[in-house]
Amino acid sequence: MTATGTTGPTGPATGPTDTAAAPAPAPQPRRGGVRRAASVLHRHAGLRLALLLSAPMAWLLLAYLGSLAVLLLSAFWTVDDFTYDLVRVWNTANFHTVLTEPVYRTIALRTLGIAAAVTVIDAVVAFPMAFYMARIARPRTRKLLVVAVLTPLWASYLVKAYAWRAILGQGGVLDRLGAPFGLSSPGYGTTAVILVLAYLWLPYMILPVYAGLDNLPGNLLDASADLGASAWRTFRSVVLPLVLPSVFAGSVFTFSLSLGDYITVRIVGGKTQVLGTAIADNVTLNLPLAAALSCVPVVMIVGYLLAVRRTGALDSL
Repeated sequence: MTATGTTGPTGPATGPTDTAAAPAPAPQPRRGGVRRAASVLHRHAGLRLALLLSAPMAWLLLAYLGSLAVLLLSAFWTVDDFTYDLVRVWNTANFHTVLTEPVYRTIALRTLGIAAAVTVIDAVVAFPMAFYMARIARPRTRKLLVVAVLTPLWASYLVKAYAWRAILGQGGVLDRLGAPFGLSSPGYGTTAVILVLAYLWLPYMILPVYAGLDNLPGNLLDASADLGASAWRTFRSVVLPLVLPSVFAGSVFTFSLSLGDYITVRIVGGKTQVLGTAIADNVTLNLPLAAALSCVPVVMIVGYLLAVRRTGALDSL
């Protein structure tokens, strides 16, 4: 039999029958749409952030800012005096009424005063409580106190408001406790509204102030004591300037919540009128006027936010 190959000097015989064809490379699987999208998102961090925020931003624009836009537009309409139907005729008569009628100016100033009084009372009451929780109480006691501050928030708003109605009423708890000392309940009115709102929003002031005091460096207090400063001087020169943004952060809640509240006024306010009750009274009778009145607390809250923004309070929220 004749060999078809030749024998090399350093290796075995090779020939055309000994050479195998190289296998063709396997075809690469085509990437699906999901993998391509994942690759694009991996390379573009800004696109990932935009998609992540798209849903909440759309909700904010449509549900919140959209409703405010509709509210502002409806304030420029009017109501037919006979049918009480909305007439989409553009005018500023409602804003003129709100700004020129003495009754609405009085209501706006009263509402502003109530919100300011509630904020001051909550700040005065919250600061010593928060200071004890953050700087004096033991860790275990601190946790129990935080739970105690949060516990009133678990109860219904209406339950707490009606409980205060029973406390403030004639022959209620305050009358019985104050009888031996010749004191009586303030009854229903502006004082009762301030008292109840201060109770309702107190946790919203305590928690930001507690967080600010908890983050206060302890070595600053030690240094102030070593330099001979009194407790009042330490509080005025060291503690208060550093914690003041947290106080303003809590005031954002107490001020804005008091400014827009009207249910408590209905329950314990007696004949007291605030912006919330004036808006509620006009919603069914004169919706454009109610919309114009609603712009007043919105402007107040925006102005207050712009004012406290300079203190760094919004960074503490």
